[in-house]
Amino acid sequence: MAERPAHEYTGFLGWVEDRFPLMETWNKHLAQYYAPKNFNFWYYFGSLAMLVLAIQIFSGLFLAFHYKPDADLAFASVEYIMRDVPGGWFIRYMHSTGASAFFIVVYLHMFRAMIYGSYKGKRELLWLIGMLIYVALMATAFMGYLLPWGQMSYWGAQVIVNLFNTVPYIGNDLSVWLRGDYVLGDAALNRFFALHFFVPVIVLPALVFVHIVALHAVGSNNPDGVEIKKGPKGNRWAPDAPTDGIPFHPYYTVKDILGVAVFLLIFFAILFFTPEMGGYFIEQPNFEPANPLKTPLHIAPVWYFTPFYTVLRAVPDPWWGTVAMFAAIIVLFLLPWLDKNPIKSWRYRNPAHKINLLLFAVVFLVLGWMGVEAVTTVYKELGTRMTQIYFLFFVVLWLHSYPAKVNYKKWFGILLGIVVVYDLVFRLNLGDGAATTQMLLQFIWPVIYLAATLLLPAFVPSFNQEKPVPERVTG
Repeated sequence: MAERPAHEYTGFLGWVEDRFPLMETWNKHLAQYYAPKNFNFWYYFGSLAMLVLAIQIFSGLFLAFHYKPDADLAFASVEYIMRDVPGGWFIRYMHSTGASAFFIVVYLHMFRAMIYGSYKGKRELLWLIGMLIYVALMATAFMGYLLPWGQMSYWGAQVIVNLFNTVPYIGNDLSVWLRGDYVLGDAALNRFFALHFFVPVIVLPALVFVHIVALHAVGSNNPDGVEIKKGPKGNRWAPDAPTDGIPFHPYYTVKDILGVAVFLLIFFAILFFTPEMGGYFIEQPNFEPANPLKTPLHIAPVWYFTPFYTVLRAVPDPWWGTVAMFAAIIVLFLLPWLDKNPIKSWRYRNPAHKINLLLFAVVFLVLGWMGVEAVTTVYKELGTRMTQIYFLFFVVLWLHSYPAKVNYKKWFGILLGIVVVYDLVFRLNLGDGAATTQMLLQFIWPVIYLAATLLLPAFVPSFNQEKPVPERVTG
């Protein structure tokens, strides 16, 4: 039998360490894990995501004690939890608020990775694991969205499941297989309930564990995008540790406690005073039991799905709309191979790249807003234009990888030409005057976007000028 490595611990702790690497793991991943010393506000959201995952698991466990995955009893069991179970309303609102909080911190965590280039420098696998966490989170949220069995839960799930009907040849069989029946009912509720419990309790923690192991293997990125492992060695804690690194514990655990305190203040303020958040966290129709014979006036998924729902609606053909929706998620997996610029952090990239990232954030928010609004001619066209810009972003990001070589004016013409051809071939409908008018008027949005990200650096050299990257972190 292999002996455990020698250690200095005695007593009960020494007995445990002889049999299990408790302190070795603690030191490797916390006390002697050296993180860059210049972490800022953006680095709160990774730990907050783990906090919300814990909140969701434990609140979901207590809800499962009383919930009944039965089409005749599901809505009533939620009402029972809210009205008759001691503290049930608190647990239910904690879970529903936690779902939205989870996506907020994850979206901010992902945006931080984008602005500081945290998918570069042997971190491609780290990014891919993070994206798998995001997809698993979306699947978990979708399955949980059906469980209250309210009107919007039922009809929102109906829309999403029916998307699979659009798959050529196998669509109908695929949607029946997902539902477990020809209609949404007991079979779907039971399997969605089981999977909604399985994914966050087993799959998500496993992916988070792998994500952290991968992070600690390659080291944390920082706002400067400088690799501290490649810098000078020796600090006050160890002669072979990075000079610009500090132990994660206690320095960043204390920092994260502050972030947790502020987060919980906001979280519980929402939970106690506005848990429905004006219908964005819990929609008004979801306070009515599901009725297959009564369609809500406006069907829309909960807000964290709406950017991709807008992409779905932006394409007239149902099948190609479904393809576009999934492509909008898949393209995020490709970021490490689209952005090939050796400079990681946007601090030292050219201003055009910063404009591109900020506009992408604005476009994503507008897509989310369009997804919760009823379809009108103006909103439909705006959603289509924002979808076009969403996909253009990834092409422009690739072009910004080579600021000294790319011909911005040529690419401006190519990309704008692609938008024009797409409009003329797939969207122009001369029989609908209002839609054609809006298509012409809102053509200004892709023009403005491409002008800001491609023409500006072409005609104003300072917008294409990158800054020298320091050899060591500046914080």
